[in-house]
Amino acid sequence: MPDEAIDTLVIGGGQAGLTMSHRLKQRGIAHLVLERRRIAERWRSERWDGLMFQFPNWSVRLPEFAFPHRDPDGFSDTAAIIAFIEDYAAFVAPPIRCGVEVTRLRRDAGGFVAEFAGGSIAARNVVIATGPYQRPLRPALLDDHPGLFQVHASSYRNAAQLPDGAVLVIGAGASGAQITEELMRAGRHVFLSVGRHNRLPRRYRGRDLFWWLAEMGIDQTPVEQRGPSRLLPVISGAHGGHTIDFRRFAAEGVTLLGRVTAARDGVLAIAPDLATNIANGDAYYATFLGIVDDFVAARGLDQPDDPLARVRLPDPPCLTSPLDTIGLRAEQISSVIWATGYGLDLNWIDIPVLDADGAPRHRHGVADVPGLYFLGLQWLSKMKSSFLSGVGDDAAALADHIADRS
Repeated sequence: MPDEAIDTLVIGGGQAGLTMSHRLKQRGIAHLVLERRRIAERWRSERWDGLMFQFPNWSVRLPEFAFPHRDPDGFSDTAAIIAFIEDYAAFVAPPIRCGVEVTRLRRDAGGFVAEFAGGSIAARNVVIATGPYQRPLRPALLDDHPGLFQVHASSYRNAAQLPDGAVLVIGAGASGAQITEELMRAGRHVFLSVGRHNRLPRRYRGRDLFWWLAEMGIDQTPVEQRGPSRLLPVISGAHGGHTIDFRRFAAEGVTLLGRVTAARDGVLAIAPDLATNIANGDAYYATFLGIVDDFVAARGLDQPDDPLARVRLPDPPCLTSPLDTIGLRAEQISSVIWATGYGLDLNWIDIPVLDADGAPRHRHGVADVPGLYFLGLQWLSKMKSSFLSGVGDDAAALADHIADRS
């Protein structure tokens, strides 16, 4: 028998779980939030010291709660985002228990039972709000190199954490790009492995990228209209926010590489795809500029042209004559940072609701199993579902669904 019962259980105490609690309280639905460690835990323990949030301050908000700032066009550090989420928690005043990690979620006759060390809770409804960044993905490619310092981006803290020597960053998404720039500014020689990516401008025609996404309604794109690409945009909020340009990285000393495909006896094999990957990123970037230009022309907006955004630096030698192998010892590479993204970790859900890849089957957060919901995932219902400014809409829709079930 479960130790206690509640109408609705929310699993996860980050921004998604807190927002869900807020929406449930607005509708008078009895609920409880369980958080495995602390509120906003991943912001606290899985971000590096110099991380700057990729969203401009003006765009950061949660339902009925504004982000305090002095510079609307600036970008905030992790500490400011943690403080914001803590303040939001105080505003919401959720019924929350921290330090409770759900190890199994199963069905029973009345709905669901969540099991954890020392107890269990029954609930008619369960909202899983554990976020999209749960399991760091780190390939086993270099596991047989014991003398090499290796760390996933989620456990990287700063350049002083790394031994002396050059650094290989594998993955050129937003995290890999920002970490590369940080190491470069710290005086490290960086090798950056660049795979397929979607590069976008930080600002264009006087406005931030996210202003354009909102103004053109792109951030409201429903998941049903999502394109085939699952890549997140390469953007940065560091140093005031600027466009990521891999050619500029190379001009400032970074050695660009294609994908690392194999490793043996300290020698890494590099795929001949660097030029293609850079070209694809350039094409994505140019396409977005064209979409904005067409929108400005069609609406007659007074947004000045921005020819500098289309200026392209010359191709560096590492792009025109790319390396096909690198020797770790020869290049004095002592550290590898795996900026290779995250996967979901939902195997504790003992209910047939996950697909073959371990992703939940749902429609806009409503699972096939009655009473089971998901919140805070990328593209849950639309592009902005995982944005701080977007999770509230999904939470409201799920709260309405739960209220209708009651």
